[in-house]
Amino acid sequence: MEYRRLGHTGLKVSRLCLGCMSFGEPGKGAHPWALGEAESRPIIARAIEAGINFFDTANVYAEGVSEEITGRALKDMARRDEVVIATKAWGSWGKGPNQGGLSRKALFQAVDDSLRRLGTDYIDLYQIHRWDPNTPIEETLEALNDIVSAGKARYVGASSMFGWQFQKALMLSRANGWARFVSMQNHLNLLYREEEREMLPQCEAEGIGVIPWSPLARGRLTRPWGEVTTRSEGDRFGKMLYARTEASDREVVEAVEALAAAKGVPMAQVALAWMLAKPAVTSPIVGVTKLAQLEDALAALLVELTADEIAALEAPYIPHPVLGHA
Repeated sequence: MEYRRLGHTGLKVSRLCLGCMSFGEPGKGAHPWALGEAESRPIIARAIEAGINFFDTANVYAEGVSEEITGRALKDMARRDEVVIATKAWGSWGKGPNQGGLSRKALFQAVDDSLRRLGTDYIDLYQIHRWDPNTPIEETLEALNDIVSAGKARYVGASSMFGWQFQKALMLSRANGWARFVSMQNHLNLLYREEEREMLPQCEAEGIGVIPWSPLARGRLTRPWGEVTTRSEGDRFGKMLYARTEASDREVVEAVEALAAAKGVPMAQVALAWMLAKPAVTSPIVGVTKLAQLEDALAALLVELTADEIAALEAPYIPHPVLGHA
């Protein structure tokens, strides 16, 4: 396994991050395709065995059960100083007016709840899940700084937002001496490349680690166009992101399929290899529900694409509406 520094920090993370959204318990806010604890643990064990040290979850995944499953497994399978645990806050965990968002009150409650569920004294990377238009960003940033100062988090990161919003946050943190965002967890894959316009160059210029979510477009880049799965049929968020039927999207998928056939590897390996070839990308977040999917992700680390192959994969793409910020 290769390890890279997360942005300009000294923190070293594996070239792949295991996304833990697929871990949960049916009936507790989990997706229908989520894995229970007994099914999740072999995947986490294999990830650790393969050298993955980076695990990403969130306080709202399966109503917090994802954090519980992830925390227990990592405590049983690895030393705390061997793993990098990332989680997120912003989403609502209840119906009360302060049970969600990025206010000081909400963040202080959310971080304590996440620490309890994860069974740890500190979070390595504490991220805001989205931008909160109802809370002044200064309030959010000062609260995050106090969370770091209290030792509850080592670093702070951000997720999908506009480039101007991210730059405003970085500048405010610098001006006030607050802990700065060290990472950006953004929406990026061969079917959605709008982040290449501003966010990726901005992250490179500011020394920000890039850890994209949905690198395989919720599975759309892993199977022939038009083929569906149980997850894709019941995934409302995925349908919102990838419901487009433009010929260009189909051509992208067909380009991945053609190159995968030529190389004799699964489509998932080609799609991930494309992302891993992006200089700005530190560690894509890969969510899996089968061990075979994790093996594909690991094998993608060994797939090398030529400049011509990358150009062929990218050629059909056309501009898309901004998706994934809400």
